[in-house]
Amino acid sequence: MKLEKTRKTVLTALFMAIICVATLVIQIPSPATNGYFNLGDCFVLLAGWFLGPVYGIIAAGVGSALADIITGYFLYVPATFFIKAIMALVAYFIYKALNSKPFFGKIASTVTAEIIMVLGYFAYEATVLGYGIAAAAGVPSNALQGIVGVASSVALASAIEKSNILKNLFR
Repeated sequence: MKLEKTRKTVLTALFMAIICVATLVIQIPSPATNGYFNLGDCFVLLAGWFLGPVYGIIAAGVGSALADIITGYFLYVPATFFIKAIMALVAYFIYKALNSKPFFGKIASTVTAEIIMVLGYFAYEATVLGYGIAAAAGVPSNALQGIVGVASSVALASAIEKSNILKNLFR
């Protein structure tokens, strides 16, 4: 029991770091949002699938929020923490619900999670940041970020699941 909790805690910290680094390392500027495209969502979704609902939301929320802090997007930290945590949670539950069809489960869970991301940032910018309907200008960029998240997470998860190297790590 104690060993299992330690293993989950270490994997959670590892995923936090991977999510943060994946968000920071490859940044393609998005003029429409003054933000950037990144690979963070790929690992947010993997955290949900592999770590489960509790540890997955912690890794996704903290790792993504930490990237916002490091890059100076302080206004987005609360939204990012919440949105990315919900993405991991939704990805986990939809994937588990569709476990009999793993590939379809990955697609359905990632598309749903990324829709939550797009709508979440739109709502945050429109209301909390006070952009109103002008926040809609960021929807296409966030949708493109979502498409990258879907493709990269499904591809990487499939590769990981076919690999025997990580078989015992994510049991």
